[in-house]
Amino acid sequence: MIYLLLAIVSSSLVSIMMRLSEGRVKNNLSVLAVNYAVCILLAVFYTGLRGMAVHGEGAGVAAGLGAANGFLYLTAFILMQMNVRKNGVVLSTVFMKLGVMVPAATAILFFGERPAAVQVCGFVIALAAIVLIHLEKDQADITFKGGLILLLIMGGSGDAMAKVYEEMGKAEFAEYFLCCTFAAAFLLCAALTLGKGQRLTRMDVLFGALIGIPNYYSARFLLKSLSHVPAIVAYPTYSVSSIVIVSAAGVILFHEKMNGRRKAAVALVLAALLLLNM
Repeated sequence: MIYLLLAIVSSSLVSIMMRLSEGRVKNNLSVLAVNYAVCILLAVFYTGLRGMAVHGEGAGVAAGLGAANGFLYLTAFILMQMNVRKNGVVLSTVFMKLGVMVPAATAILFFGERPAAVQVCGFVIALAAIVLIHLEKDQADITFKGGLILLLIMGGSGDAMAKVYEEMGKAEFAEYFLCCTFAAAFLLCAALTLGKGQRLTRMDVLFGALIGIPNYYSARFLLKSLSHVPAIVAYPTYSVSSIVIVSAAGVILFHEKMNGRRKAAVALVLAALLLLNM
């Protein structure tokens, strides 16, 4: 459970760093590229340069799943940007968070996990909390419905890859899997950055590093946690707990107001966490 808690804290720090970067960075893709570069460096640090020259049974699986995961990471980010422009930030955020259904369904349908009835109730409550905490009265009209579904599927599939690797890959190649994930995402992101002619600024590098460090650890600890916690518990716990921490940080650090709707959503999150972990 300690790995899951560390993953939650790391994921929350990613959101907080991104919130801090608002108004300070001009090139989102450049920040994202630096973030992935930092993740690669951390993966190499843990594995060692010799560890990157892996071979033997399991290395190909780690590289293939890692490359696919990197593609999904970047695709979800691009879809998020497209949906924010066409459907507004509220609906886009809701569907991105609802992607937690994909890894949960993957664990049940393909890997034989059987949640208890009380855990299913907790999962449903967690989904309700996600919708409630992001619900707004004056939200944008939906002009790109297919984009929202794609965002849910691609974002959720990226999350699910940790479970897929935990089941299909070898533990000794886990760092190599993460390195391949971030290397693929970096190469694709760097190509897009160069294609758009974006230039790195000092703030891009600074916030890219500040986002990259917790981003790497969130992926690393989530992967480790799946060896000890069922996916049907780990994923919704990971998602909704991060929401609570980020909401609290918004109140404390950014002086955001906590209205009645958000307080009710936090109460639902706590109830969901209790049920999921029974």
